[in-house]
Amino acid sequence: MFSALVAAVALFGAPSAGAQTKFVARATATYITVAGDTLYEVAQRYLTDAASWRVLAVLNHVSAPRRLPPGTALRLPLALLRRDSMPVSIVALSGLVTARAHGRSADAGASPSVPLLLGRILGEDDTVSTGADGFATLELDDGSYVSIAPNSRVVLSILRKMALTGIEDHVIELQHGEVSNEVTHAKQQGDRFEVRTPSIVAGVRGTRFRVNELPSMTAVEVLDGTVAVGASAKTRKDDGKDKANAKAAKAADASSPSQFVGAGHGSATPNGGAVGVPQALLPPPRLAHPGKVQDGKLVRFDLEPAPGAAGYRVQIARDADLLDLIRDARVESPSATFSDVPDGTYFVRVSSIDASGLEGIPRVYAFERRANELSATAASEGPHEYRFAWRISRTAPDTRFRLVLSSRQDLRDPIVDAVDLTEPSLVVSDLPAGEYHWRVVSEQYDHGRFYETVGPVRTFTLAK
Repeated sequence: MFSALVAAVALFGAPSAGAQTKFVARATATYITVAGDTLYEVAQRYLTDAASWRVLAVLNHVSAPRRLPPGTALRLPLALLRRDSMPVSIVALSGLVTARAHGRSADAGASPSVPLLLGRILGEDDTVSTGADGFATLELDDGSYVSIAPNSRVVLSILRKMALTGIEDHVIELQHGEVSNEVTHAKQQGDRFEVRTPSIVAGVRGTRFRVNELPSMTAVEVLDGTVAVGASAKTRKDDGKDKANAKAAKAADASSPSQFVGAGHGSATPNGGAVGVPQALLPPPRLAHPGKVQDGKLVRFDLEPAPGAAGYRVQIARDADLLDLIRDARVESPSATFSDVPDGTYFVRVSSIDASGLEGIPRVYAFERRANELSATAASEGPHEYRFAWRISRTAPDTRFRLVLSSRQDLRDPIVDAVDLTEPSLVVSDLPAGEYHWRVVSEQYDHGRFYETVGPVRTFTLAK
């Protein structure tokens, strides 16, 4: 049914005013006819209105539209080609995420927001909102990914593919919050991927970048490729009929020229101000203990302080690309803790935040979460006897313990260094008066790996 497609764009003539039959297009795609084609069938197949076959007749100087010889090269105006809505699928979810079908607000008559489920298909004009603990990653029809951070709301404003040419048009409207984008490279010259906020438009095909709509400014951070950042007019459907919107966009562009932001750079645009000039992003920070097994009640990451950092961001995901996020924290000090993280293997991404609010280049580490809480206490057992007792939350497999007791805070020159203990306590006798420091270490072999859980150093004083 479909012919071979020649991906050619022809530029000719100026548009003519008047009747549809006198329409002359500037940009066209070429269609090669097959046996049985008619102008009407071609128009019905590829154009928004089958009645536009008359335009094709005039444009291609065809006097007998009922039957077309096979191999005829027809020019079809791009402006008249049908644009089909494309689906979006949900590939990762965590926490509270809701969706509203074909509605940008909760106005009367709009569809209600409902919890979003993994695997659901979304469409053009659907709205996705995340709660304080909510994450969602959307996959577009071309293989691009859009990850939505907590406390965000996006509208899938335009999701179209042009008939015949395959030109794709994606516009994501970020009303507030943050989106991270991994965009496939453009296959056609006219392919478009844009993120629009009230302040800026970030347009690109083939890159990784973030857009964060903050109360005072909009941040765009580019990790790979180049992003064009321009001033934004109010987002509306780009159907060629909204002349007022086009004029507003031109006026905004004139007052605030676009900036091209390359990899490793960002742009901070104040609300209502000129588009921010590109500036270098901070380099990635390092974890202080990258190989540590996270065995405590809380998962804790300590970072080496980074020069120029006013804060840090720490994120946990189930995958190295962080499409399946489960935790996200922004902190002022180089340390972050997370609760209720189940056992498993995860990835943590760390980045620095500069004084302007731009998030720097990230670094990703793999880590193991294997909770094994170790608690300990010391009590008097009798005259001059003291029982040191402990317990762990993970009782299997078999565990050996080590008790270290010293008069030094760093536990050097221990008075007691008992190893291979199988019982959860030990009695120590005849300790002289003084200050003592001690800790317990649990040791387990599990599935061929050695795990050591080190308890905190505890202190007590024996008076004379």
